[in-house]
Amino acid sequence: MLDLTYEMPKPKTIAGAKHDWELVIGMEVHAQVSSNAKLFSGASTQFGAEPNSNVAFVDAAMPGMLPVINEYCVEQAVRTGLGLKAEINLKSAFDRKNYFYPDLPQGYQISQLYQPIVGEGEVLVELGDGTARMVRIERIHMEQDAGKSIHDMDPHMSFVDLNRTGVCLMEIVSRPDIRGPEEAAAYIVKLRQILRYLGTCDGNMQNGNLRADVNVSICLPGAYEKYQETQDFSHLGTRCEIKNMNSMRFIQQAIEVEARRQIAIVEGGGTVDQETRLYDPDKGETRSMRSKEEAHDYRYFPDPDLLPLEIEQAWVDDIAAKLPELPDDKKSRFISEFGLTDYDASVLTAEVESAAYFEEVAKGRSGKLAANWVINELFGRLKKEDHDITVSPVSPAQLGGIIDLISSDAISGKIAKDLFEIVYTEGGDPAQIVEERGMKQVTDTGAIETALDEIIAANPAQVEKAKVNPKLAGWFVGQVMKATGGKANPKAVNELVSKKLGS
Repeated sequence: MLDLTYEMPKPKTIAGAKHDWELVIGMEVHAQVSSNAKLFSGASTQFGAEPNSNVAFVDAAMPGMLPVINEYCVEQAVRTGLGLKAEINLKSAFDRKNYFYPDLPQGYQISQLYQPIVGEGEVLVELGDGTARMVRIERIHMEQDAGKSIHDMDPHMSFVDLNRTGVCLMEIVSRPDIRGPEEAAAYIVKLRQILRYLGTCDGNMQNGNLRADVNVSICLPGAYEKYQETQDFSHLGTRCEIKNMNSMRFIQQAIEVEARRQIAIVEGGGTVDQETRLYDPDKGETRSMRSKEEAHDYRYFPDPDLLPLEIEQAWVDDIAAKLPELPDDKKSRFISEFGLTDYDASVLTAEVESAAYFEEVAKGRSGKLAANWVINELFGRLKKEDHDITVSPVSPAQLGGIIDLISSDAISGKIAKDLFEIVYTEGGDPAQIVEERGMKQVTDTGAIETALDEIIAANPAQVEKAKVNPKLAGWFVGQVMKATGGKANPKAVNELVSKKLGS
């Protein structure tokens, strides 16, 4: 069931057109299953291996070779369906999708058209303006990936690398519930986040492990609502599919460009042809690949080498019982357990590794203080160096040690930042560094008072000004901190200054 307590955002409209056209977007996301072996063979799925080195006989379509299904890939698909609150079909089947391409040795792709392993689910997509949209998942099916054709190594020949051939993909098909470029990108971000939490896909878009086909159409205001009421696609405009998108930025650009292209055609008196298109980011345009095929064009039929796939409910229940805490649940827990703001909890749960790091730092400590140091100091420094949390030179134990020193008043906030820099660049135990380098905060009020008395005695004119204008007392605080090398306890300094100057 959809959670209708969330405000539904207004659809995106295109400025500069004659009419207030709205966008309707559906997405087919291909997620490579995290598995060491392929869907129907034991060949490795390692990325970056020498061309054609991860190819079994069945992948190369050698005569007499029969596919044998990888149970772990099935488990990963079921886990994904459960994570998306989807129906798990206890009986599914594989079909052959027939087409010719040089990097498809069999001349067909094994997929699941008629009986997918996962049925309807949902993804809650939170948007930047504080609203959210529930995007419905129509289905998830498993299929083989194709190989890769390489055209830039020789001016006269193309090469084929079959390493990806047979790698298991989950095709996650959404309903046309997305209404704008920003929503489309937010949907991919959320879907990727869930897959990474589940451990079913690493979400690496650069390596092609997560890529999307984006279906874009336009309609006049009110048409989408009629579709929602009737589920009749005729209320929507003719869709065009933009293939193989693997960048959030390019997905947004391509949708905007394609929408404007369709609007120009329709407002010019023409009709939009259903077709497959490619986005060219250099030219800022989409271009036609081929007319969009329907299912019958691929001559689908049940794969005769594979029996229907039947799984037991008890097996599904066991997988469900072992699901990890998912992003939305973790975010809610961080807010309630650690007293974090919605924003801080969102930042910390964006990546599964970041959430785990924070939770280790916050264990037994102030959640708010831990969040401040993780987000502002650590994440800020890592971002500056274009690194992520997985390569952080500061461990959770080290950052937790710094926070412990702050909480115990052993060091001030300023000293803590200096200490963080040392630990980040040199490593080491924070407490030991503070001890060995004499970085402990001065909490002896007698020593602080002595330093303050000397500054007051040397600056009578400044004392008189501060008595008239209490805001100038801050100058004395700064001088004491300078005199003590920044080691004086700021709270103690402020209290003594206030007492001495009567401010």
